[in-house]
Amino acid sequence: MKNYVIESLPDYFKQYKKSIKNPKKFWDKVADENFVWYQRWEKVLNYNMHEAKIEWFLNAKLNITKNCIDRHLAPRGRKTAIIWEPNNPDEPAQHISYNELYERVGKMSNVLRDQGIKKGDRVSVYLPMIPELAVTMLACARIGAVHSVVFAGFSSSALASRINDSETKLVITSDGGYRGNKVLDLKSIVDDALEKCPTVEKVLVVKRTNNEVTMKEGRDMWLQELLDNAPVDNIPTIMDAEDPLFILYTSGSTGKPKGMLHTCAGYMVYCAYTFKNVFNYQENDIYWCTADIGWITGHSYILYGPLANGATTVIFEGTPNYPNPDRFWQVIEKHQVSLFYTAPTAIRSLAKENADWVEKRNLSSLRVIGSVGEPINDEAWHWYNDHVGKKKCPVVDTWWQTETGGIMISPVPFVTPTKPTYATLPLPGIQPVLMDDKRNEITANQVDGNLCIRFPWPGIARTIWGDHQRYIDTYFSAFPGKYFTGDGALRDEVGYYRITGRVDDVIIVSGHNLGTAPIEDSINLHPAVAESAIVGYPHDVKGNALYGFVILKETGETRIKENLAKEINFLIADTIGPIAKLDKIQFVSGLPKTRSGKIMRRILRKIAEGDFNNFGDTSTLLNPEVVEEIKAGRIE
Repeated sequence: MKNYVIESLPDYFKQYKKSIKNPKKFWDKVADENFVWYQRWEKVLNYNMHEAKIEWFLNAKLNITKNCIDRHLAPRGRKTAIIWEPNNPDEPAQHISYNELYERVGKMSNVLRDQGIKKGDRVSVYLPMIPELAVTMLACARIGAVHSVVFAGFSSSALASRINDSETKLVITSDGGYRGNKVLDLKSIVDDALEKCPTVEKVLVVKRTNNEVTMKEGRDMWLQELLDNAPVDNIPTIMDAEDPLFILYTSGSTGKPKGMLHTCAGYMVYCAYTFKNVFNYQENDIYWCTADIGWITGHSYILYGPLANGATTVIFEGTPNYPNPDRFWQVIEKHQVSLFYTAPTAIRSLAKENADWVEKRNLSSLRVIGSVGEPINDEAWHWYNDHVGKKKCPVVDTWWQTETGGIMISPVPFVTPTKPTYATLPLPGIQPVLMDDKRNEITANQVDGNLCIRFPWPGIARTIWGDHQRYIDTYFSAFPGKYFTGDGALRDEVGYYRITGRVDDVIIVSGHNLGTAPIEDSINLHPAVAESAIVGYPHDVKGNALYGFVILKETGETRIKENLAKEINFLIADTIGPIAKLDKIQFVSGLPKTRSGKIMRRILRKIAEGDFNNFGDTSTLLNPEVVEEIKAGRIE
């Protein structure tokens, strides 16, 4: 990323000023000087924030895999592109060079083409954290297919809804997956999902766990047999800058999940630029992001961002505490990881363990450590800084979203002075603004407001797949002319930003964005349930946990509540996935509602948190007496 590496605080301010004064010129130079194009763009940017119409690098031609693989073959073909670290530490790691990655992606590309997949077709990927996941995504990108990766912890119903929404033609899965001491039966989940998915023609199956699986004749095939017979050579499909690259689903506050669509050129430029600067990437670094590739963090900062920079990236199949609580630290020591990126949930979980687990490992290879997924609390920040970074590694506390494509606000290591719990300053090209509820800009400091972005950046999602009006309504209508993040934030006296959490009905649990509406819909499917409401409450490890308030029908009131609670959580796991299960379920006779029928969630949130001091104005409640009942029955 020549000429655009931020080297000092004055250099940051100089670059930032340039990027705001003339964003088109700034991104024109970044794109021109750092990537391979078949054809240059005719215009840098075309946009209308009111219509959510945003196009970068108009009519440019490229293929992202040429930038992530092919151009690295001559200078660094033997260099390791991917280190795969399996769930079981006794199983050997794989070191996949750029030359080998080229061959594997080429073979996979030819397999997809042989199965009738062509440019624009959607391919759903439901795989554990194994090399085939990365290879499949890159192969899709190489032939112009649109990959839709679904986290392999989602239920068959959640998988089916994503397959149907994207009208997927082919699914790639495995016979199973390892996660800690569990063996996941992924193929049967896919089989269940496909009973409701008429668009799927073929299923390719990776052999990972040797689970017994059912193979449907004419539809299901073992992937390895196809790869063994596939040629390596594969010419990348020439893509337009605004052609779709991938769809990634994120929880909505209402209705079905949102399929965020990212396109080829702007996304590539933005995640490569941000990777280089936020992690201060150097040629010989070993970089490890612990996220699952099923989330945007894995797309941008396990795969595309690192590979576009010719980096070595670690893909980890396991969990932080299997077989022991030092698993992360053992992997860092083993592979001499220098750049480490993980979630506050993992940090809090490991901080609860005996300090010996981290102290006995040699972490001297680390140079930069990062945090992602949710705001990091003060205690976790200091533990991470002291015990993992040894007070010598900058902590990059990054804020961004599935919708933004890449990191938006973050310290630049060795440049930005860090401040615990603050994401600090916007990256070049990003123009944040705080707005009050009356749509006025907040110019004062230390005032909480709605975080918006006033000008487009290359990595922004272009639409919600198949529903552009929903994209406008969700992100561009609350504060016209601006992108609304759905997050609250405050700004301190030097301009640092602190993210204060979601302002809509999305709750971040262990770094996963969970919409309350789909969970409530699942609960309400139970025949004994009349109505439910979900809120988040602070949790020492997860950051937030889910608290459910459930009204039973008369027929359900005689049921054993403990059994009902288990059944409700089973239903949630079955329809959404285990990540959405409730930590606490309180059965109530009613919910606090306004006279218009709206549930007063702020009261429920306060009760869940154990804060009974100030419920605000309750004069509009239809049934104020129910508040005392819910308070009295609160679960500790």
